[in-house]
Amino acid sequence: DGLVYVGGFSNGDVIESSHGWYLTIKHNKGLKKELDKFMLREDKFSLGVCNGCQLMVKNKIFGNELKLTKNISNKFESRFLTVSIQNGDNIFFKDMEGMKFGIWVAHGEGRFVGTNTLDKTQKVLVYSNPQDSDNNCLVAYPYNPNGSEDGLAGVVSLDGRHLAMM
Repeated sequence: DGLVYVGGFSNGDVIESSHGWYLTIKHNKGLKKELDKFMLREDKFSLGVCNGCQLMVKNKIFGNELKLTKNISNKFESRFLTVSIQNGDNIFFKDMEGMKFGIWVAHGEGRFVGTNTLDKTQKVLVYSNPQDSDNNCLVAYPYNPNGSEDGLAGVVSLDGRHLAMM
């Protein structure tokens, strides 16, 4: 019922490792067709973490404008951070809006850009300051390790069934 696009340099320990994975799907017409059918089914879900998130964004699951680029620091960032759930109207964070929790991040290309094209309900997970009680407060580096627009750490599809998080 679900598909998980794994992370952890799943297609090689190299910069932009999700690109090879993306090209494999794009150029395999049978695989691409089956994956597209799966994603459209209302009884299915998917989750992409790290490289899996990059792959989902490249496959334009969240629209044509959303992209992941190099971190503003221009270096690999690896640290334990705090994120806040902004929208609980999806299958992943049902009724959890406002909850904060710790999460480990480790990436060099995790900066979400083009977030202005997303619906507000799609911006489900944002970086936050662990000492700040305001869950809607936009944070800067180092709390936002990559410089993502809107502090975005995770995005969900409009139907709430597909989640990608860095």
